[in-house]
Amino acid sequence: MNIQTITHLPIPEHFNPSKVSEVWRVPYQQRAAEAEAWAKQHDIKPASLDKTRICLLLIDVQNTFCIPEFELFVGGKSGTGAVDDNRRLCEFIYRNLGAIATIVPTLDTHKATQIFHPIFWVNEAGEHPTPAATNITPADIERGIWKVNPAVAHSITNGDYELLEKHAYYYIKKLTQDGKYPLIIWPYHSILGGIGHALVSSVEEAIFFHCIARQSQTQFEIKGENPLTENYSILRPEVLEDFEQRPLGQKNTRLIKQLLEFDAVIIGGQAKSHCVAWTIDDLLTEIKQIDASLAKKIYLLEDCTSPVVVPGVVDYTEQADAAFTRFAEAGMHIVKSSDTIEFGN
Repeated sequence: MNIQTITHLPIPEHFNPSKVSEVWRVPYQQRAAEAEAWAKQHDIKPASLDKTRICLLLIDVQNTFCIPEFELFVGGKSGTGAVDDNRRLCEFIYRNLGAIATIVPTLDTHKATQIFHPIFWVNEAGEHPTPAATNITPADIERGIWKVNPAVAHSITNGDYELLEKHAYYYIKKLTQDGKYPLIIWPYHSILGGIGHALVSSVEEAIFFHCIARQSQTQFEIKGENPLTENYSILRPEVLEDFEQRPLGQKNTRLIKQLLEFDAVIIGGQAKSHCVAWTIDDLLTEIKQIDASLAKKIYLLEDCTSPVVVPGVVDYTEQADAAFTRFAEAGMHIVKSSDTIEFGN
């Protein structure tokens, strides 16, 4: 691999940092014309000519996680975490436009009836669990505190309620055995077709600008559609089989192979404590099975990701930081978006 130091470009005039916290329409045709002119002005070559292939993997940079007042805004310690992260992320994309070959945004993608949404569960009074304040354990099911909502069996298992009950109980036990977080009931979020599912407008604009300037198709990766399992990581669902050991989901082997073929993979997004950490963790697991030295290809944008923090309720900062320390010890690089990064060292 060639040693390459990124040369920072100026930030285009259209970028407005004050709009990162807002939802708005990207003027595609105008930005496309500007991107082509920008490429000529700064002698930015098509990505197909890059000798060092660099991928930017963006985890769930969606309105639902990144815009204040949306369902699962990731505020971090500061309370404005995801907004600040995305301002830096946009600047990183523009400054490093000539070096990033491919941008891969992941999209957390759900429908209303999923195992981690309130509608899926009821108590004896027929009430649904309170989102973000309810964890469901195997003991809760055994004691009858929560049970699967019989009405959802019609659309999930063709009316087979017993089958759905067995799967739900097995799933929660499996989560506990694997040492993951318990089943957390989340607010309805990232609903397919809804505005929360969309990329943050400023980030979408930066990605589109990159696509045109570098003539490199943005590669969107979908996760989380299966109603019977969570999918924090883009590389695999939390549980791969049902209670009868039949396939429930599968690893994203295509993406894993593709990522490891790049000369460098830069990772940012939300949330540091959940989808970002678990994606990196799954990638590290694959790396260790192939060649542990491949971890040196991975660069983590520490100032473009924040942990889940709900003041007075939960704070995952320590867990997120501990995960990043472990990733660094495995050989990954912890960097900031403003750093001059030398690839190939």
